[in-house]
Amino acid sequence: MAAKGWKDTHDERGVGALIKVLKFGGTSVGSAQALDRAINIISNESAKKAVVVSAQSGVTNSLIAWMKDDTQEIDSIISFLETKYFEPVKNKLDETSKQSYENQIRESLLQLRKLLERYRNNLENSLQDAIASWGERLSVIMVSSLLNAHGVDSVPMNAEDAGIVALGVHGNGSADLDATTKNFRKTILPLINCGKTPVITGYYGCGKDGKPITFGRGGSDYSAAVVAYAIAADCLEIWTDVDGFMTADPRIVPNARTIKEMDYGEAGELAYFGAKVLHPRTIEPVRRKKIRLLVKNTFNPEGSGTLIHSLRSPGKTLLRSVAIKSDLSILKIYSSEIAYQPGFVSDLLNAIGEDGVTTYAISTSLSTFAVVIPTSEVPQALKKINELKESRMEKLMVKNNMSLICAVGDNMIDTMGVAARIFQVVEEAQANVELISEGASDIALNFVVPSDRATDVVRMLHDRYIGG
Repeated sequence: MAAKGWKDTHDERGVGALIKVLKFGGTSVGSAQALDRAINIISNESAKKAVVVSAQSGVTNSLIAWMKDDTQEIDSIISFLETKYFEPVKNKLDETSKQSYENQIRESLLQLRKLLERYRNNLENSLQDAIASWGERLSVIMVSSLLNAHGVDSVPMNAEDAGIVALGVHGNGSADLDATTKNFRKTILPLINCGKTPVITGYYGCGKDGKPITFGRGGSDYSAAVVAYAIAADCLEIWTDVDGFMTADPRIVPNARTIKEMDYGEAGELAYFGAKVLHPRTIEPVRRKKIRLLVKNTFNPEGSGTLIHSLRSPGKTLLRSVAIKSDLSILKIYSSEIAYQPGFVSDLLNAIGEDGVTTYAISTSLSTFAVVIPTSEVPQALKKINELKESRMEKLMVKNNMSLICAVGDNMIDTMGVAARIFQVVEEAQANVELISEGASDIALNFVVPSDRATDVVRMLHDRYIGG
């Protein structure tokens, strides 16, 4: 029986039983012990299910590093991957299954070798995405083989086989949800209806030309949400190495605690502005179909985790959580009466975002336009702005060593005096507010302070308005 509040049937998928999507991150499949935990969690799940997996920890970074270093031998990366995917499975399969598994891994690595050889002579983006996604391809073979050994009828599925359709630019694509849903009715749902458990690659989909497009680093969470959307799942479970969303980063606030229940909007704000629990793009696909999202810790499965859904659960304190994003800069463009030149502002935004530079906050005044971007992306943004050769731009200034603080609470905009109370604490922390973003969200107040005062602000806000 479905849990209270969950839909028992979904006409579009054609099944009546509860369906879950379980996603396991890199650390959850990164060692023999972690794999044992993940396989037990999947095996003990009685609902019909699909599984989405990431590459093992360190694999994607190693593949990307290889592509940047033209002195590294192909044999070295192949040997590294062989060890990464043979060692954790050692002694977990019988001799026949082990031989089959090793043959599948070697065949996959042979395909990768061919891509690596092509890449040395052809630096096209689609090849980069194909190579970067190879860890996920190896992970589905590994997890599926172990599940079959534990009596779970499992099928490894690459994004190509499943039909995850991607749009946009290589390295930062998005899923075509409607097209993927249509494909899944033919590829994934029939397997689930027959009692099989498809194990699907995270991190990437395929463009109309059939070539891989990755969803950005950490994009396997997003992939899992796409899968949940496409099969109209009742619940998406993200299994990671933390207990869920917390009231603050425990490295900054030792008495921070797990938040047991959140609204989609609250989770999305925290994920976008610094909480490294969940990829921020994960929220939108599940929000659209009101699919419950549960963040759980593979290494502490008995913990409550964080349940994210559409039902507001008003907090008992002014704030629910305080997140921080560091290594940011404020880019200021000065121009007379910029407020009366909307076309100029549009040109600036287009230039800054043309190559995928992330903008975390925007502010305008009569003569100033300011954006908050990662410090690492400042040179790229300046290059694009200067290419405009814009005569209306009078001066350009960059302020480095900035941190953005995201204070999340329930109905913050509608509650009288919230901003005043928060900024009183900021003053007490002797931090100067460099930029404010208020009103765009009714559950969050975002502001920028110098990085050397940011952790004090977070600690004092947590102590004052959340508590231990």
